[in-house]
Amino acid sequence: MPNHQGSLDRVFHALADPSRRGIVERLVRGPASVSELARPLEMSLPAVLQHLQVLESSGLVVSEKAGRVRTCRVEPAVLRAAEAWLAAQRTTWERRLDRLDDVLTGRGPADPAAEGEDRS
Repeated sequence: MPNHQGSLDRVFHALADPSRRGIVERLVRGPASVSELARPLEMSLPAVLQHLQVLESSGLVVSEKAGRVRTCRVEPAVLRAAEAWLAAQRTTWERRLDRLDDVLTGRGPADPAAEGEDRS
């Protein structure tokens, strides 16, 4: 994925809205038409289309038009990239919290450099 950070920014921006998250949750179960996606949402069809446009510009959703029906599907690779970033952050913070616990309980040095670790 070129410009990895910019791509993640667009993905997390797209997922910041609860309606868009609901659309992605629905599409994880399988492709759906725009009208199917709009049905449970309490908003106009043009508003749903605007949400879909944000999801498409982030790369999370792709759509195809066949006749008069536009069908959307989730792009798994983009979802996996966001998931991998979150997993890396979780690992980093769990390691930091474990070190803090060691320091607070007297089981480890107060200086991470004493263990030869970086501060990440």
